[in-house]
Amino acid sequence: MAQMNVSLPEALKTWAETRVAEGRYSSTSDYVRDLVRRDQEAEEKVQRLRVMIEEGLASGISDRTIEDIIADRRKRDGVA
Repeated sequence: MAQMNVSLPEALKTWAETRVAEGRYSSTSDYVRDLVRRDQEAEEKVQRLRVMIEEGLASGISDRTIEDIIADRRKRDGVA
């Protein structure tokens, strides 16, 4: 595993150490790894959303009304 040294202001260091003391993480390294993983997952979600937005924009404009779209969705979901 690669190593990285990180400098933090005292308040952030204390925050991370508090999380470890609460038993949420086994070490400050574990806490930082979790933060990086969560950031990575969030970025992947943002990228997928951007792709879906681009697909939607490229699909053109529908001639259906919002009422038609809602009614179709309710029918698919079995909602009256």
